[in-house]
Amino acid sequence: MASHSHFLDTSGETDSVWVHTEPYSKRPSFNKLSEDTKTDVCVIGSGIAGVSVSYELVSRGVKVIMLEAREVVSGESGRTSGHLSSGIDSGFVELASKRGDDGAKLAVESHYYAINRIGEISKELGIDCEYRILPGYDISQYERGQDGHEEDVEDFKKEAEKMNELGMKAEYKEGFAIKGWDGKIDQRDAVTYAHQGAFHPTKYIYGVLKWLSQQPNFTCHTNSRVMSIEEKGLLNKEVRVSTEGGQTVTCVNAVEATCIPLQKLSVVAEMKFFRTYCIAIRVPKDTIEDCSLYDSMDPYHYIRQTACDEKDNYIIIGGGDHKVGQEGEDGRFAELEKWVRDRFTQAGSVDYKWSGQILEPEDYTAFIGKNQGQSHIYICTGDFGNGLTHGVIAGKLIADEIMGFENEWSKIYNPKRIPALSKLPDMLAHDVQINAQYKRFLQSDIQDIEDLLPGTGGVLNPKTKTPMAVYKDENGKVSKFSALCPHMKGVVCWNGLEKSWDCPVHGSRFGKDGVGIMGPAKGNLPPADEAAEALLKQAPSA
Repeated sequence: MASHSHFLDTSGETDSVWVHTEPYSKRPSFNKLSEDTKTDVCVIGSGIAGVSVSYELVSRGVKVIMLEAREVVSGESGRTSGHLSSGIDSGFVELASKRGDDGAKLAVESHYYAINRIGEISKELGIDCEYRILPGYDISQYERGQDGHEEDVEDFKKEAEKMNELGMKAEYKEGFAIKGWDGKIDQRDAVTYAHQGAFHPTKYIYGVLKWLSQQPNFTCHTNSRVMSIEEKGLLNKEVRVSTEGGQTVTCVNAVEATCIPLQKLSVVAEMKFFRTYCIAIRVPKDTIEDCSLYDSMDPYHYIRQTACDEKDNYIIIGGGDHKVGQEGEDGRFAELEKWVRDRFTQAGSVDYKWSGQILEPEDYTAFIGKNQGQSHIYICTGDFGNGLTHGVIAGKLIADEIMGFENEWSKIYNPKRIPALSKLPDMLAHDVQINAQYKRFLQSDIQDIEDLLPGTGGVLNPKTKTPMAVYKDENGKVSKFSALCPHMKGVVCWNGLEKSWDCPVHGSRFGKDGVGIMGPAKGNLPPADEAAEALLKQAPSA
């Protein structure tokens, strides 16, 4: 069982495969912000987006201060599957129908840039992060001869045609199967496309952070939770970034690289929030083709590989997505493992199981640039399953905009864009579904604290009082928090896998100790007893 401090290292009870060769002890360490200060740009968040924006700005001579609520890379960048893709989850036929061919071409161009940029920076800085270029393959979820396979094939052909129109080298190949697929299940036939990528994300981010820490125009402060970001002044505006500890960073521009902006609605209301699952399973080296593979299921399965030891690699397989706080793990790991074993009989032990969070904009495109209603505050959110490449795209796009350089990518990623009319029915349906989650005000997970087993939590909802989020640790000690999310007062749900409190309304998450680990909520769950207060006081960011 992970310790209280584990939630300062990562956003869950489980650990991702990336700690196998790059444990938390290897990350760069920084001091907490202790006084008011000034800078050119304040970057909030130390994941792939925050580090990429900082790198591009610092390289151009801009003075940057980075603030992180917990330890560096403690968010979703450390819980990703590590694939670098120019593909879009919706597919390019669908993307082009919503954003036009010109918009889709810009998306392709920007993602190719990101794949290449990681290679350039890792080479320049001498970062050994397993970076390599791979082929990508899309296959049917159905076996040959099953209903649905031929329909998928026709869709693949259309997708390949559109991909080629947009500048990707794609081809439909009948009978194609990857090397090492020796199981009886026959899903041959695929769209193949070139120049995808893979790397070890935390090795890369740690490497860039170490370089940044050696630059005179960069400073990072961890355990410095940001509580407000405000533009001040009329003509010569400045931005004031205030932390939970009472310190303020005054800057010309601020960048929220926090996975999701720390705000009430606007772009937050234009996204859906999902939990996603991964396992890492051993396979003998050189027995399975090194590639990125995706099937057509919704949610789809995807695989890639990373290093394990001298004899084995790990296959990382992901899938099983569901909306935050509305379902649980419920056998998803077992399904992922079975999928691999049915197709790759040489698969060995499963060494890592973990989950992460993804945000899906209604129009299939991330929000990168100046935030709605702001002129000096920038955001990067809406990863749509491509958070690593979107983070690197944000590095260039936001740095260009801050420096006053025109960048065509702003045409598709601009957070101030107006949603397409064709997406309004989907947005309305999403709003209805979100509002339905307030039904938890009438529900109680447990009737009595004695119902809880050690190491579990649940919401106790007395009819005459505010709902309480109750956690019982392995020794039977109970701590109580308000179950109302500080963001929009949704009632949180217990996530038994990650030992966290997850809000089903807009996806905010909190550790079992109440510490905020995922926005848009800015702070922690309010404590409701002395035990909860004591837990929060143990957190350096509290």
